[in-house]
Parts: sequence; C-alpha cells; structure tokens
Amino acid sequence: MNRLLNALAKNERVKEFALGFPPARAVVDRFVPGENTDDAVATVARLRDAGLYATVDHLGEYADDPDAVEAQVAEYLTLLERLGAASLTSHAEVSVKASALGLGLPDGERVALENARRICTAAEAVGTTVTIDMEDHRDTDATLRLLTACREDFPATGGVLQAMLHRTPEDCRRLSGPGSRIRLCKGAYDEPASVAHTTTPAIRQAYLRCLRILLRGEGHSMIATHDPVLIEAALGYLELLDRPADAHEFQMLYGVRPAEERRLAAAGHRVRVYVPYGTDWYGYFMRRLAEKPANLALLGRALVARR
Repeated sequence: MNRLLNALAKNERVKEFALGFPPARAVVDRFVPGENTDDAVATVARLRDAGLYATVDHLGEYADDPDAVEAQVAEYLTLLERLGAASLTSHAEVSVKASALGLGLPDGERVALENARRICTAAEAVGTTVTIDMEDHRDTDATLRLLTACREDFPATGGVLQAMLHRTPEDCRRLSGPGSRIRLCKGAYDEPASVAHTTTPAIRQAYLRCLRILLRGEGHSMIATHDPVLIEAALGYLELLDRPADAHEFQMLYGVRPAEERRLAAAGHRVRVYVPYGTDWYGYFMRRLAEKPANLALLGRALVARR
C-alpha cells in the first residue's frame, strides 16, 4: 500500500482527478489548514493560543523554472513579514525545501543558497529561524551542504535527518554539536532498500539509534514522530539523560495527533506543529496517506457522505 500511494503521488492523471474532486479536498482540510497566507497566520495564532508552536511550510517542491522558484521565495518573505506583524515569531518559524528554492535548476546549489539566505535574512529580521527540510536520498548531500553554508551566517538554521536512511547515524554524530538544531523524522519518501530501512521494526530501531546520538549531543533535538512507541521511548531517554527542557522539542504534523500534542505540552514539553499551506497540496497529502494508510478511512467516509 505504501508503494502504491507513493506511486500515485507522482501520477499526473490521478492528481488532476483529486484536485477537482470536492470530497478529496474535504479530507485534505484536516491536514492542510488553508491555501493562503491569511490561513497560515490564523492557524499559527490558534496554535499559540493553545500553548503550541509552529513551523510553517508553503507547499511546493521540485520547482522547475526560475519564475516558480521566485514565487516560492516571495511567498516566504511575505509570510515572515506577516508573522512578524502579528507578533507570532516567538512561536513560529518556517520550513523550506531546497528543491523549492531552485536546487533542480542549472547551477542549482548556488541558486538555492542565494534564496535560502534571502529567507534566513528575513527570518532573522523578524526574530525567528528557518529549518531546511530534507527530501529524497538523491538530494541529501546537496541539502546538507546548503545547511552548512547557511549556518555560516545564520547559525540557528535548523536541519532535518531521516532515520530510515542507512547513512543517518553518522550524519547525527556530525550534526549534534553545540547549538545545532536537528529535526529527526522517520522519512516520508519511498526509498530503495540499498539506501534505507524499509520495514517498520527496522525503521523504529534506526530512529531510536539516531535519537540516542542526538540526545547525547549538545544540540537542540527536534523529535518529529507520531509513533506512540517512539514517543514513549523518547520520554524515557529524556528522563534518563536529564535533558534541560529547552534542549529538545516534539514535532508533529498538523491534524495527525492533536490530542497527543496537548498531552505532551501539558507535561511541560515544547510541542511544535508542522503547518503546511498552499494550493500544491496533492503530493504532501499522498505522502501522509502512504505513511499511515489508515488515513484512507477518512477519504472513504468523505466519499460515502458525498453520496
């Protein structure tokens, strides 16, 4: 099922059908709280009022022309300005994808770095930070080079590592130094067994191995998972290592486990919600289904209600 859903995420005919099908969009609304900047800012405000934090992502990746890349950058600059004007930057940062910043264009690493620096400059001006998202394994090295370059001028720039990749424990060791903000997630892309663990038990074990490395380091660990097994293990590690409260946070995707977000926040942990917004929601939504095919039940109920 996971492989099928990931394949459908790349199928243009299925995408066209989904974009024009109201019941599908009704389900998407659970995971994507809006299409424009107003929606994103309003969502962050609601999370702040509930004692939660946010990292905001304007949906869109693999931008394949300069105009699309510039539109992405312009949207982030507007978003940051709006978050600052609404006094929300103490509770919100932004997440960006290298491929949305021009990584796939000719001379892509230079273009992506130039655009990332523009966004980091705007974020710093309003008192917040940027996290550079990770994509599939083919872009891992380029994305980590982008992270390293951004940190030369903006040391608070966050990075993301995917536990399912075989290489990640070594990346965790290298990126667990003082002040290093690293989000550890399982990984949402359909990766081959040659580069990644592909079964749930193996991915869980890999996640825990990587998490132990990060928590024993000197950086800020961003524990990104909805898995109850991993959350309870993380809580045990935090207690055993006596980590300061400000040296870690839990992160979850918008709409996936809101009750668990509240539980962790009530227990004194910082909880940050990944808030995606925009019109390019199809690929993101399909990856959410691939991660947890039980979410298909939501779509099924919407279809029945439509009839």
